[in-house]
Amino acid sequence: MSQPLSAVPTRALAGTIRVPGDKSISHRALILGALASGRTRITGLLESEDVLATARAVVALGAQIRRVNGSVEVTGQGVGGLQAPMDDLDFGNSGTGSRLMLGVVAGHDMVARFTGDASLCRRPMARVLKPLQRMGLAVGDDTRTTLPLTIRGTPDLVPIVYQSPIASAQVKSAVLLAGLHAPGRTTVIEPIPTRDHTERMLTYFGAEISVKDEDDGRRAVTVRGDAELGGASIAIPGDPSSAAFAIAAALICEGSDIVLEGVLMNPTRAGFIETVREMGGDVELLDLRLEGGEPAADLRVRAGALSGVDVPPGRAPSMIDEYPVLAVLAAFAEGETRLRGLAELRVKESDRLAASAAGLVDCGVETAIEGDDLIVMGKGSVPGGGVVETHMDHRIAMAFLTLGLGAGQPVTVDDVGMIATSFPAFVPLMTKLGAQFR
Repeated sequence: MSQPLSAVPTRALAGTIRVPGDKSISHRALILGALASGRTRITGLLESEDVLATARAVVALGAQIRRVNGSVEVTGQGVGGLQAPMDDLDFGNSGTGSRLMLGVVAGHDMVARFTGDASLCRRPMARVLKPLQRMGLAVGDDTRTTLPLTIRGTPDLVPIVYQSPIASAQVKSAVLLAGLHAPGRTTVIEPIPTRDHTERMLTYFGAEISVKDEDDGRRAVTVRGDAELGGASIAIPGDPSSAAFAIAAALICEGSDIVLEGVLMNPTRAGFIETVREMGGDVELLDLRLEGGEPAADLRVRAGALSGVDVPPGRAPSMIDEYPVLAVLAAFAEGETRLRGLAELRVKESDRLAASAAGLVDCGVETAIEGDDLIVMGKGSVPGGGVVETHMDHRIAMAFLTLGLGAGQPVTVDDVGMIATSFPAFVPLMTKLGAQFR
């Protein structure tokens, strides 16, 4: 059954919170912990439905996971040492978990059936399957490009040089993870640099990684195969995609002044903060430091006037999950905001481009879609009062609850049950800052 929720106009958010651990890094920590020899201890792991689905998958493949004094300990089986699962690997709604694990299973002599919920089973997998099949992965029905998929891995993968036609960290990561099992060197050439958590963490676990930036803006990432990974201790910083909702709420709720502790500041994930600052948003970085090999900082955010901006398409990889809440911020800015090059939003948990535009219109905001661009005509305030269809998408739900906090009238979303896929503590943490829901 659906679980509707309304956000009530709220003033002056205040206080200090720490958002949960980064979802992208959490997936990778579990996967590389399973591929390492020995024990990996993870602190700050995001225990969302998506991440827990990845945890169940690595256990089904033979790794061991247990809780130890507030952390999560993974006992890995070494590169190539995982075992065939007894049952289907069900990834729920997790595109990251399913695509990265395709790269892992590709390097093992096993058959596995990948499946997920209705939303995940509509999402494209061909982008990952194509390079993996070149390396030696076999697909039971080679005409299928969506889950459920039955695949056969092989310990005799072939290293490749793959020029990815799209900027996708998931594609890059799947190929690099498969490359761990192949002799020689496997290279992925990206058209635009994407989030680099996989490269950073592979290096941290002992893999040999090289990165070369080309003059034309492309980036080549190479992993040396026949790798041996060793267990490690990982501290996961706060998820910037989850922090974006609190940042946006503080910017649009008059008189707000909040602090978010330990937020990931990886340059490949900093597009939202960069754009918010261009809009005039008051976001101050405090105590920039390293946490688990990744840059992190405390963020102080204060309410203030925003202006419309033109966001270039090249920024999309560094903020792809934040576009729905950025569209909400654009509605509160003065003037036109154009978000360019959002084709990738059409193949997320929902068509986020269409869902974002429809939700804004429902709340009284003039909005248009031109090709793959979203245009929002901000007037400094938003009437609100709408009932927004989430299409079972957690980020659409959280974005429009955020809008409701700063709007003139309450905003209702039709379902919040799926928020647990990425940010189970969204409502409690926002309530701690003073947000009101009913």
